[in-house]
Amino acid sequence: MKSQQNSQTMKPATAAKKLGVYLEATPAEFREGVVSRDELNALQADPPRWLQDLRRNGPHPRPVVAAKLGVSISGLARGGVTEPLTTEQIDALKQECPDWLRKERATQAEVRKEAERVKEKNQEKQAAKGE
Repeated sequence: MKSQQNSQTMKPATAAKKLGVYLEATPAEFREGVVSRDELNALQADPPRWLQDLRRNGPHPRPVVAAKLGVSISGLARGGVTEPLTTEQIDALKQECPDWLRKERATQAEVRKEAERVKEKNQEKQAAKGE
């Protein structure tokens, strides 16, 4: 019996997530079909105009908005940001720098610092075991 090589496919939502774009802003033909692994690789290697525009201008999904603002996704929700934002809206928020954004950035900085401390502690333990 011959084994047949099937191309792996994914839902448009999964592909949009991997591409870092907001699904609802993608073209209808992207949202309505399935995306093969080869198609996804091609989109990543040589993004078409619509993908370049979405990545540059948005609207951006929450993980991208959070990263651009330097906060967590939960921090966005605590700040009342529940909708996708454009790059222009993100830049305006950065300029305005409301209290919630300052607070969430400080929280995120503490989280990163603690993660680094734990990582170093674990590395020290590993080094001590190796001796």
